[in-house]
Amino acid sequence: MADSAENRSHARATLEARLGYVFEDRSLLDRALTHRSAAADHNERLEFLGDGVLNFVVAAALFAQCPEAPEGDLSRLRAALVRERTLAQIADEIELGQAIVLGPGELRNGSRRRASILADGVEALLGAIFQEGGFDAARGVIAHLYAERLANLPSAASLKDAKTRLQEWLQARARNRPEYELVRVTGADHCQHFVSRCVLADTGLAVEGEGGGRRKAEQDAARRMLEMLDDDATDTDTAVIKDAPQ
Repeated sequence: MADSAENRSHARATLEARLGYVFEDRSLLDRALTHRSAAADHNERLEFLGDGVLNFVVAAALFAQCPEAPEGDLSRLRAALVRERTLAQIADEIELGQAIVLGPGELRNGSRRRASILADGVEALLGAIFQEGGFDAARGVIAHLYAERLANLPSAASLKDAKTRLQEWLQARARNRPEYELVRVTGADHCQHFVSRCVLADTGLAVEGEGGGRRKAEQDAARRMLEMLDDDATDTDTAVIKDAPQ
């Protein structure tokens, strides 16, 4: 689609309809939709503002909706709702990509679909709405965008990272904590690849994981270990293992 004035106008009208908010100050909308690759008057300050508003509104909604949830569970739920992947999904739902203004280089790279740019754009829009309409307007738009997600929250336990889940699984069975060892690092400094090993000392079971950083490799190893441990393991010092190496 050519980036004509007519197409931009249509994209913005669609965006505002999906947001449920129409900007009175069109220059503010322009700024919210302008990536730094396109102009000096870009959306990064609005993104900063929108990030703060979004985190507060989502935190307040979770606090009210989950009165029995401990702080850790609330933090995990909020993190899942405001993370880049979720914001990029929301950007797709409101068709933000077609309205974003990018520089020539980013356009050539297909950055209208880049998750980080879409997520930042959502935050910038929320910052702009707060700037123009105040807190109530921003909260109303966030409630609209998050209605289905807040109505269908995942379990907090499902949001725990693999290392935490593995440690809790072992603790519940009076088992020793897992140990993690760095096996090797390969690749150039700017694109290193890590391999880490997760070891259960009481059984000698070990499994390796990999990723673009040490933490990611350890998380992958913990995830693979969890997949190998049978949920019906007893509290004895010998776990029931599925597909364990011979």
